[in-house]
Amino acid sequence: MAETVLQTLGLTKRYGSLTAVDNLTLEVHLSEVFGFLGPNGAGKTTSINMMCGLLRPDAGEVLIRGRPVHNSDAEIRTHLGICPQNTVVWDKLTCLEQLQFMGEMYGVPGRIARQRGVELLEQLDLAEKRDRLAGTLSGGMKRRLNLALALVHDPEIVILDEPEAGLDPQSRVLVREHIRSLVDKKNAQRAKTVILTTQNMDEAERLAERVAIIDHGRLLVVDTPEALKRTVGEGDVLEIEIEGLSLAHARQAVAAIAPDSETTDHTLVVRAYNVAGQLPAILEALQRAGAQPGEVRWRANTLEDVFIQLTGRRLRE
Repeated sequence: MAETVLQTLGLTKRYGSLTAVDNLTLEVHLSEVFGFLGPNGAGKTTSINMMCGLLRPDAGEVLIRGRPVHNSDAEIRTHLGICPQNTVVWDKLTCLEQLQFMGEMYGVPGRIARQRGVELLEQLDLAEKRDRLAGTLSGGMKRRLNLALALVHDPEIVILDEPEAGLDPQSRVLVREHIRSLVDKKNAQRAKTVILTTQNMDEAERLAERVAIIDHGRLLVVDTPEALKRTVGEGDVLEIEIEGLSLAHARQAVAAIAPDSETTDHTLVVRAYNVAGQLPAILEALQRAGAQPGEVRWRANTLEDVFIQLTGRRLRE
């Protein structure tokens, strides 16, 4: 049975008439990447702030290894490392200086903090910048330095809020591989637990072992990405752009072949086993009905399909 390291019980936060987080109860297990997903304004940041002890809940509690987290409990918060969505560095300190400073703020002896800083800069491809002022770094470098700052005190639980935001493809791969290394189950004594918030469903699907999706402050689902993807339909997805025929008539035309089809914008979406093998029959049925099939795209079900199904297509502020 998986060991629980962080738990929320009925976590609730209100701002006047707005309930930002509504009775959130979940468990995060030892040495896993736990994806915490939701649209803008869903309550993710408020939830994270309460998990970290930075915000007091109106009801419920957060437990780390069974111990309640309180705003004043500095010792229990040393178990946490936080990489916020907004980059926070000291522009007038060098990369190594601020890593040492951050480690000492958490009670790590200066010599050890400095050594950890050197190692983290090497791992995140910032070794050549160790003596450069942080204010002179590019945005992507600052983002990687922010991650190092969250890790320098060797926390057991690492909370990463949009860690790949603003990174180029090479940096995203580097950060993604580093996150995977943090939860190395072959080294149980050193392995960490990562809570990852992101708007990038591909990132979550690549990294997370389990995913929680919240909206309007309420927990909607918690499960593995593969199990969640099965909830939107079995098989693969075929998307066909339609011209010359209404989407309703297009669905009717392929109903005998693909009874679970749906429509979005100008596109017919078909989910089925061996959907690529059924493509000739689907195109023929559409043409007989008077449609002019346009671009055809094939793909597997994704976590984004689950996210949209649960939270809708309406744009959020």
